[in-house]
Amino acid sequence: MHSQKAIQNQQILLISKNGNKNQITTSWSQELCVLGSYNPNTNPATVTLNFERALYWVNVGAQPTDTVRNILSKEGVLLMKHLQGGVKKGAFDEAEAERRFAAWKQNKQAGVDALKASMATAKELELKKRLEDEQAKNAAKAEAVAKKKAEIAAAKAEAEAAAAAEEAAATEEAPAAE
Repeated sequence: MHSQKAIQNQQILLISKNGNKNQITTSWSQELCVLGSYNPNTNPATVTLNFERALYWVNVGAQPTDTVRNILSKEGVLLMKHLQGGVKKGAFDEAEAERRFAAWKQNKQAGVDALKASMATAKELELKKRLEDEQAKNAAKAEAVAKKKAEIAAAKAEAEAAAAAEEAAATEEAPAAE
């Protein structure tokens, strides 16, 4: 059985840093709760995240590490925190914040879908090119084999003709010996 040393699958954890300060990280020290997981092996990377819990902990002051901050940003947790701050200040209401977040999420999903579609198209083109290259190599190999078989057949026919000529010469000399 082979080990899966190169395969990474990290958990997004909430840990107690010192005293009452909390930190969100991907390391395994003193975990308080698991907020989700991150799998960079898929393309694009797969993130499962308990959005509400992550938003709660960020709102109460948990400090994410740089890696987790990028993940939370891409998942929209930090945007939602920003929008909730705007609601608290009275810049807009809760419905407007939800509308903006939904529009952002829809735009993000459209970008991910476009990326997946372009990757699928590129993969199809690569497979088609590989098939064409393989067919060209097979045709060249078949031509080389046919040429070699023709040379062997010509050499065999030449050898048979030479053997027949020797035999004919030998039979012509044989009656004279009687």
